[in-house]
Amino acid sequence: MLQTSSQAEAMRAFLLEFQDRLCEQLIEADGGEHAFIEDAWDRPQGGGGRTRVIADAGVFEKGGVNFSDVAGDKLPPSATANRPEIAGSAFRAMGVSLVLHPRNPYIPTSHMNVRYFESISQTGAPVWWFGGGFDCTPYYGFKEDAVHWHQQAQAACLPFGDALYPRFKKWCDDYFHIKHRNEARGVGGLFYDDFDEGGFDHAFAFTQSVAEHYAKAYIPIIERRKDVPYGQRELDFQHYRRGRYVEFNLVYDRGTIFGLQSGGRTESILMSLPKHVSWQYQWEPDIGTPEAALYTDFLPVRDWLTTP
Repeated sequence: MLQTSSQAEAMRAFLLEFQDRLCEQLIEADGGEHAFIEDAWDRPQGGGGRTRVIADAGVFEKGGVNFSDVAGDKLPPSATANRPEIAGSAFRAMGVSLVLHPRNPYIPTSHMNVRYFESISQTGAPVWWFGGGFDCTPYYGFKEDAVHWHQQAQAACLPFGDALYPRFKKWCDDYFHIKHRNEARGVGGLFYDDFDEGGFDHAFAFTQSVAEHYAKAYIPIIERRKDVPYGQRELDFQHYRRGRYVEFNLVYDRGTIFGLQSGGRTESILMSLPKHVSWQYQWEPDIGTPEAALYTDFLPVRDWLTTP
């Protein structure tokens, strides 16, 4: 088993405090009358976590904010595809991962994840990196929401250099592309992995900034859209588009694949899946409808900070 490091303990302390604080912010955004249910768990192979779930609440139909800190003696294949020098090594991986599926179709689904990984190479050298990001999956698009989301994504990156936002926005656009549908999952945001640039303190501070800007990006959108009236038509489209979310998470998502390959806790790994979802055979929206506008005006990749 990998020896505990001071770096890992610093990240663990931040993640636990961040999970607590973020859950409080989300409870307030939901209306303050519903709480997260916590399920603390241990992993037989090493480590554990605490899964927090909210369901059938004021704003959120289903959501979760999960903390995990797991360890093992041998890395799964998903973790070593780009790092062959650590194949078969002991590891420690930790993070906070969040997915929120609101009830109102005019509020987008959102996802955020920040994580830390460490192992040891075949030569005995320590290996560590950070990863994470946040992305937005609207059902009905609003330009001001997409622009605000990306303004906060840029704000998270700017203290660490002008190049990070465009670089990690593109990575997000590429990563959350549903290949078998040839379409984006949403309007993107930030995604990064294998990040160790500038040393531990710099990379850690950047990851903290990404985490802190998630609520700044999402909660104002909730406030703008939570009281927009909707009916069965909007719910039907929301459930249909949630099918794309499920397809991506089960086929491509690195966290899902790593969790399942490493013997992770299935209930926590699949917490991200929505409560209500549907598939329709060869369905297409009518031209000129708000549903069609999602495909023509929001899913194609664009620069939301300069878009007219």
